[in-house]
Amino acid sequence: MSHGAAPSRSTAPESGVIGVRARAALAATIIVAVALALGSAALVLLLQRSLSASVESSVQDRVEEVFAALEAIPAATDPDALARSLRSIAQTASRQGTVVQILAADGDVAGQSAELEGEAALGRPADPADGIAWDDATLPVEEEEAYRVARAAFAAPTGIYTVVVAQSLESVGESTAAVLPLLAIGYPILVLVVAGSTYWLVGRSLRPVEAIRAKVAAIGGRQLTERVPVPAAKDEIARLASTMNEMLARLESAQLSQRRFVADASHELRSPIATIKAMGETIVAHPEGALSATAAQAFVEEASRMERLVSGLLLLARADERGLAGEWQDVDLDDLLAAERDRVRSTTSLTVEASIEAVRVSGSPSQLAQAVRNLVDNAVRHARRSVVLSLRAAGSAAVIEVSDDGPGIPAADRERVFDRFVRLDESRARDEGGTGLGLAIVKEIVRAHGGGVEVVDTRTGAVLRVTLPRQRPA
Repeated sequence: MSHGAAPSRSTAPESGVIGVRARAALAATIIVAVALALGSAALVLLLQRSLSASVESSVQDRVEEVFAALEAIPAATDPDALARSLRSIAQTASRQGTVVQILAADGDVAGQSAELEGEAALGRPADPADGIAWDDATLPVEEEEAYRVARAAFAAPTGIYTVVVAQSLESVGESTAAVLPLLAIGYPILVLVVAGSTYWLVGRSLRPVEAIRAKVAAIGGRQLTERVPVPAAKDEIARLASTMNEMLARLESAQLSQRRFVADASHELRSPIATIKAMGETIVAHPEGALSATAAQAFVEEASRMERLVSGLLLLARADERGLAGEWQDVDLDDLLAAERDRVRSTTSLTVEASIEAVRVSGSPSQLAQAVRNLVDNAVRHARRSVVLSLRAAGSAAVIEVSDDGPGIPAADRERVFDRFVRLDESRARDEGGTGLGLAIVKEIVRAHGGGVEVVDTRTGAVLRVTLPRQRPA
């Protein structure tokens, strides 16, 4: 049955909350900016270390070159020749940006580069066993630049000498200084490019979502046959579109079911209302007369039929709206089956066979009683001579079976028989007071209790089986 629905309202995004495109662009920009900053710092550091290692390698080569020259001086060289040789070695080993100084064992300068002429010794004599000692220092050369200094002692044939080789670090500073402006210019440009391209790409990626939104916004309550476009790519957006189409299909099915429900209910109510109206008009036209016993009986039957129909419609409407939740308690199904057995035996001429075990379930007593009665009434309406009631426990479930020896239910109709207002024998159902809602109500009640109902395949008659959990579903 239809219920009033609140008017739909489009929910606008809250002010001050940035959209998906902006959030994605901002996140990508922040990540790239941090990564670039760390990468730039690592690049500068690695560049400095690489250049410093190159300077050290060059200095070490000069030290070894001086050692080889000192070893080549004969031990018997006279002092003047030795002094000239030491000065020559120091000046020969010198390069642009590299100065050399040779100290005698007493710490006096024995030879040095032209750039150091007149300067004092660049340190004290060293021990040959100490190897090469490294240091950074500012030397009194030209503009007193920073130098990488190596100091090592060598035992030559003519004595022990301390060799000091220093190379300028100006090239390291110049190379680093050349890289920094490039990074400073490229950094913001790259960050802006990432921000803009991310914003554009996310917007392009979200075009199918916008198409889905526009289509859904255009679909009205009477256009549920339409579907949203599904992108060719098998990604999350395609799955979203498929889910939206599945939802629209369910809504369409529910709408058709509701319209069919209302149409069937209107059709079913028309007959008893017309009968009651006709009888009422007869009474008004002939107030002095009295209804015949047959007419009075027909009046009561039509009123009872309309009462059952309205009650069934209300129960199904409640099931559709909020389910059939009720007061759950322990229910003895054997008592319900026994009461139905006795009722059918006392009110009909049918043979009633019963195989009833003591089984207790958790549920609504009134709803379960109505479900059992509807099952039995359905069997009684279709039975020729006998009805069989069965109740047993099967593990954690209770199984109810109600069978009759009537014409049975065709295999093609075994699912449809539980739909609303379905009658497989229209004339007999109307004559015997059926509303076409009995098995539909059984289905809703059983489903609300976590169970299931089905038509069992049998050679003769019809067997309806209900399975209910013995404990309340979690």
